[in-house]
Amino acid sequence: MGGPRHVTKRLYTQLAKVPTVSTSHLPKFPPKEAIYSDSPSAKPFSPEIWAQLQPPPPSALSAFVHRIGMNNVLGADLETVQLACTHSSFVPFHKHYHPQQAVVSNAQLAHTGNALLGMFGAEHVHATYPYLPTRVLKAAVTSFVGPASCAAVANEMGATPLLRWHRTPRTPTAPAVLQVDALASIPRALTALVYQNRSLPSARQFAHSYLLNRQVDLRPLIKFTDPKKALLSLTVKFNRDRPVSRLLKETGRFSNSPVFVVGIYSGQDKLGEGFGSSLKMAEYRAAEDSLLRLYLTRRPTTQLQLPTSTFAPGIGNIFTAVQDGGMEAGEGSTGGYAPPELVESEIMYQSGGKSGVAHPSAVWAASH
Repeated sequence: MGGPRHVTKRLYTQLAKVPTVSTSHLPKFPPKEAIYSDSPSAKPFSPEIWAQLQPPPPSALSAFVHRIGMNNVLGADLETVQLACTHSSFVPFHKHYHPQQAVVSNAQLAHTGNALLGMFGAEHVHATYPYLPTRVLKAAVTSFVGPASCAAVANEMGATPLLRWHRTPRTPTAPAVLQVDALASIPRALTALVYQNRSLPSARQFAHSYLLNRQVDLRPLIKFTDPKKALLSLTVKFNRDRPVSRLLKETGRFSNSPVFVVGIYSGQDKLGEGFGSSLKMAEYRAAEDSLLRLYLTRRPTTQLQLPTSTFAPGIGNIFTAVQDGGMEAGEGSTGGYAPPELVESEIMYQSGGKSGVAHPSAVWAASH
């Protein structure tokens, strides 16, 4: 099986694969259990497991704190940083090999941070896109602050080498724990730490800086079963003229590759435009474009105000509203918070079932 040199070589090889584990901060290397064991019933030494159980060096934790700009929040409290990077799946794994050494995970911090990010994401998406249907709004919030986005942000922060976790298979009572789930807990825990040590506006600023300022394409989230029927329902609901499709341009009608451009109008207003190799396809895309133009209407950044801007910027009474000058950049001009006017309630945008049209027998008025 090889002697101590072979074991030491395997240890160095395994440590080389883990960037945050170095021999400089370890009290003893190689460990004595890697060379000999006093108990004849001891388990065989595994360099891979030993490397996973080692904590990250303080230099890596300090560099991580300064890299993400939280040195003013956490300071030299590196134990809290290590706590934020320790997933709950690591606790039973560590306890199995070191029963007498207690390890605390970021489970409570991640739970609090997840609730905070959900609130920040929901108010941001709802204020930015006031006409989004409820189901699409939920999907958009997940796109901004969901597990995949949080894991990507943690990877960009450089937190992957600091993560302490253990892959857990699926059980009848709990889903499997993957690296994405473990990585997603780090930004959530950091958000909770900012909220705990600073204030709610500071936690919201942290969420906007790392998650909510990302560019997310919401168009793939909106799918229509019958966009023409949904557009008809929408115009009837808002008491607008029923949509009329008009052929704007065409080329190659009698060739193998014709192209038609169709526009949809409500009275004199052009709602949308679409193209296709047939009139039916172009009309379908024009109706879809008309609905997307409405649902993805953005409120101007200068008029964007968030409900959490009413909270005081420091630690204190959360019921004390900010009277003037309490809003951050991108939340409107100085002054108190003015709630935006609520838009009309949504319709069944997919039109897969009952559309709620006052006259269900109405037909699509089209002229080419």
